[in-house]
Amino acid sequence: MADGILVLAEHLKGELSEITFEMLGAGRRLADALAAPLHVALIGHGCAPLAAKLGAADKVFVVDKPGLDVPPASTVAALLKGLMEQKQDGLVLVGWTNLAMGIGSVLSVRSDLPFVNFCRSFRVERGALVVTSQLFGGKILADVRLEGGRGIVGVSSGAFPADAGKSDKVPAVEVVDLPVEAAKIAFQRFIEPEAGDVDITKQDILVAVGRGIQTQDNIGMAEELAEVLGGAVCGSRPVIDQGWLTLSRQVGKSGMSVKPRLYLALGISGAPEHVEGMQNSQTIVAVNTDANAPIFDVAQYGICGDALEILPALTEKIKARKG
Repeated sequence: MADGILVLAEHLKGELSEITFEMLGAGRRLADALAAPLHVALIGHGCAPLAAKLGAADKVFVVDKPGLDVPPASTVAALLKGLMEQKQDGLVLVGWTNLAMGIGSVLSVRSDLPFVNFCRSFRVERGALVVTSQLFGGKILADVRLEGGRGIVGVSSGAFPADAGKSDKVPAVEVVDLPVEAAKIAFQRFIEPEAGDVDITKQDILVAVGRGIQTQDNIGMAEELAEVLGGAVCGSRPVIDQGWLTLSRQVGKSGMSVKPRLYLALGISGAPEHVEGMQNSQTIVAVNTDANAPIFDVAQYGICGDALEILPALTEKIKARKG
């Protein structure tokens, strides 16, 4: 097994991302099972105070320097490689997110270690670390063996519980002085999307529509159900790309992350990019004609059927119950 496990802490605008705690929880379990140290790389500018929140780790290595506010993948990969060499860490966990995308592949080339992306789970089997990778929207699960437990792993958001990586303990912190290589690209500024008519992140009930809604004219049925329930309508990326709903209503990796009490997924297959944005909903109800659709893996309740038939029937039932 690798001498140590190194987790790249992901943060933005002074806040740690949930994926950081997901990786910490998974890394902690793996480190304990293998009697290996769990380390965190905290890279950025003005990020040092965040180290106190990373108590699930044995030690946090802080690289806090000007110019690292939103560093490019090549810069982060170079710093991670330096930490790996200094601290004898052979397994690195990075988030497969918009913010960290590209780091794993660059680090793999520079360290000459294999890179396994879309990780959903780990297990140790006959002395080797086996990483399960979810491919093609969840239709294929591939097991990849990392001999000696050495490699770079891109962890899919939502693959592990974030609570397992949160701790009140204060970790050991070491400030590491590593050279920062000159980057060919530089971050300029964030362009925030315009506020929509409804903030779906603050809704208790969301009626989400996907390809199964078929046409824009059918959006009205979802809006009627949302009105009866006292919620709002949102959608997956294909619906937004068609222009049927505004960008502010998009849920998923390239949209909004929501945590309503009730999330009704109508005609949504459940690709990882969409699930990433709604998996923390308290109750998920899915309707899809495909009994093997990945959305049923995250839903508490499911109906294998046509959303266009279920929608009006459900609306009428709720109207009747409400009198």
